[in-house]
Amino acid sequence: MLRFSRPLLLLLLSMSWAQTAHLRSQIIGGQEAVPHSRPYMAALKMDTGFGCGGFLVGPQWVMTAAHCMSEMTVVLGAHDRSAIEDTQQVIGVESYYKHPEYNGATVANDILLLKLAHKATLNKYVQMIPLPTSSSDLPEGTPCSLAGWGLIDDSQDTERLFETNVTIYSRRKCMKVYSQLDDGMICAGSHNELRDTSQGDSGGPMVCNGVVQGIVSFGNAYPPGVYSRIGHFLPWIKKIMDS
Repeated sequence: MLRFSRPLLLLLLSMSWAQTAHLRSQIIGGQEAVPHSRPYMAALKMDTGFGCGGFLVGPQWVMTAAHCMSEMTVVLGAHDRSAIEDTQQVIGVESYYKHPEYNGATVANDILLLKLAHKATLNKYVQMIPLPTSSSDLPEGTPCSLAGWGLIDDSQDTERLFETNVTIYSRRKCMKVYSQLDDGMICAGSHNELRDTSQGDSGGPMVCNGVVQGIVSFGNAYPPGVYSRIGHFLPWIKKIMDS
């Protein structure tokens, strides 16, 4: 049931675990978001069309997944990414900062920072989302939310932003499913509903209590999904953004 955008397809085929684990590209068990209720969202447009999602973490910085690495343009302030909305800001990327220890086989260190060609204009429709201040793991059961422009439940295309809710899984439970789980990863899903595998587009944010704690990375066709754990990367993030 999971599908993925063309820019990710070749990467998937080259991965040894492609039969069971997939880079994420759809929302399952969710609903359309209230327009512009998530002003930190970024749609990333590649040569072949829109691909991954991302989110604004500084006036000139967008965060996404390293496996999304491609030449891209960032669209901020969008709800319907196919429409010409007055709220949208289209900005080129000046520099790409992929984590130096990113591993495409295990999807470890799946984090990418984009320095925009110029600062975004912050307003009602375009805002930054706070990063975590601690590197601590989130407790099991913490409620979180996801959003993305990927395919929805019945594999239909949508150009409007969709969202859904998940909760954090314990690291012990998650390691039974993903043996490659490391300290830079965190798991989440829904225990009782089809939202078990709900993910936004790869590179999109997992937001918990108003703070972005994860980056949509990969998962099986059943719960839980795996996210890059942003708290683990705080020293690297600070180093890049301060430079």
